[in-house]
Amino acid sequence: MTAIALTIAGSDSSGGAGIQADLKTFAALRVYGASVLTALTAQNTRGVQAIHEVPAAFVTSQMESVFADLQIKAVKIGMLPSTDVIRAVAKSLRKHAQAIPVVLDPVMVAASGDRLINEEAVETLRAELMPLANVVTPNLPEAATLLGEAEAGHENEAVGQARRLLERGARAVLIKGGHGEGRESVDHLLSRDGTLRRFAAPRIETRNNHGTGCTLSAAVAAGLAGGAGLAEAVASAKSYVTEAIRMADSVPVGHGHGPLHHFHALWK
Repeated sequence: MTAIALTIAGSDSSGGAGIQADLKTFAALRVYGASVLTALTAQNTRGVQAIHEVPAAFVTSQMESVFADLQIKAVKIGMLPSTDVIRAVAKSLRKHAQAIPVVLDPVMVAASGDRLINEEAVETLRAELMPLANVVTPNLPEAATLLGEAEAGHENEAVGQARRLLERGARAVLIKGGHGEGRESVDHLLSRDGTLRRFAAPRIETRNNHGTGCTLSAAVAAGLAGGAGLAEAVASAKSYVTEAIRMADSVPVGHGHGPLHHFHALWK
């Protein structure tokens, strides 16, 4: 049976992040991708020029259509621009996805530094969506924002923030270390039972890192859609993203932060 994953996220008109990155990732990992658009962005590798929020009622309509027909095996959630959209997504997930693994990537700021979610929506995301997700995948700045704390400066602090996110209702937390320093990029997966797993890869120097967080969370969702356990899905996703970053300079796009090479295994 075909593995189908659903991405609920915003559109990136330059193709490097958001819905476009998610669908490329699903395809590269042999998973069929469906999508629900939450926002349209006028965006390129240099930044975000404009955001158009999709009405919450239409977000609900898209989710109703997809779940009425497709056998979804995993859900990835990305950019949710407002409280109304977050509540619409949460309501639909409670109705349709109680037995489906959900990966929540709490997208707040683009690689260019442009903010993608308003302040009020952060609390709604914390309260209504985090408890519905099987795993929450913040980077270091996002974890700090969710907790109202300073950004973690080393691994022990990052793990401590993961524990506090569990206390806030998350079932499992994958804190991504791409914004950290050092020779390795280290991600930490902490589960509700206290199990802590460390995933490390060499840090790759490149400006072409647009969509890294979207791609990693989509790759985790693809693994879950294919039947992998969470730790296995994270390990596979980490390997996939590391290679996509390593090969990013071979497909230069735009004049700013270019995208990863999502199809590095298929063409150079």
